[in-house]
Amino acid sequence: MKIAVSIILNVLAWIILLFALLVTILVFSSSRNGDTAKIFGYIPLTVETDSMKPTFKSGDLIIIKEIDDIYTLEKGDVITYWTIIDGKRVKNTHRIVDINEFESSRSFVMKGDANDANDEEPALPSDIIGKWNDTKIGGAGKIMDFLRTKKGFFICIVIPMILFFLFELYKFIVTLIEVKKPALSEEDEEEIKKRAIEEYLAEQKKEDAADEPDNKAQQASDENGEEKKQEDTEKQKEE
Repeated sequence: MKIAVSIILNVLAWIILLFALLVTILVFSSSRNGDTAKIFGYIPLTVETDSMKPTFKSGDLIIIKEIDDIYTLEKGDVITYWTIIDGKRVKNTHRIVDINEFESSRSFVMKGDANDANDEEPALPSDIIGKWNDTKIGGAGKIMDFLRTKKGFFICIVIPMILFFLFELYKFIVTLIEVKKPALSEEDEEEIKKRAIEEYLAEQKKEDAADEPDNKAQQASDENGEEKKQEDTEKQKEE
């Protein structure tokens, strides 16, 4: 039982550590890449508006994959790109509804699934961040945004990591104490076995002594029963 509990605790501790490391990578890579975290070419993004409902909605977490060749993009693909909205450069994730081609260049006409009209500005190849790979996790974007705040990072990442290292330190100290315990010699082991046998025999004697009065009473009862039986037999013979 103790071994099973120890294994479960170890697995949970490593899961927490790996999760903390993953979120740490996301947070720091976001700050280095213009608030666009990248892990092996995959980019987790939080949906901030409902312009793509019902495909995904505000608060969902979607996964974008970097693309190497813009000529692989076609109508119907959902891409994330940089655009200007209300005078600010922001990320936008919409669907390609048409492709403009001029000589060796191309641009993409974009539209949100929930919008009635196309976007005013097309998406240029230099502004494209990546293509949506149809992966979404409902509501997880809000959690990721919280983890990216100082408070969320401290509560969900720093504290679990501290607990993990304290747990590992405790295991190390326990192991160190076990290693430093003096090894028992053969004479010591024989002495321990001898004492165990003696204690067992002494316990058996106590139990036998406790049962002896009951045995004597039972024996006396049996003898009285035999005598009475003999008397009854003799009376029957006389009659």
